[in-house]
Amino acid sequence: QVLLVESGGGLVQAGASLRVSCTASRASFSIYAMAWFRQSPGKEREFVGLINGNGRYASYADSVKDRFTLTRDNAKNTVYLQMNSLKPEDTAVYYCAASRIPTTTPRQFEFWGQGTQVTVSS
Repeated sequence: QVLLVESGGGLVQAGASLRVSCTASRASFSIYAMAWFRQSPGKEREFVGLINGNGRYASYADSVKDRFTLTRDNAKNTVYLQMNSLKPEDTAVYYCAASRIPTTTPRQFEFWGQGTQVTVSS
């Protein structure tokens, strides 16, 4: 079992930056690809980005490419999502998830965090 805890969400204005973090309870953190998803009311959970176990490869949804950056520190069991040039449409609950395989399909992720709210005002 892996416990994932997100932090760093909040309320910001459009154009601002915010970094959210996800810390895992398990020592063998590097075996997991880590992803961020987001969900806003009335919408399905949406893939945001994925980073592989060693942090050398990341992929992003088109809607956040060139604005969001994923990094990870395996020594701290933590993955970071740096969000720049935030837009009101980025408002959502952001969830981190862990999978032993690199994937963008939510049902293939074994472990999920509880989510952190990000709100971007116009």
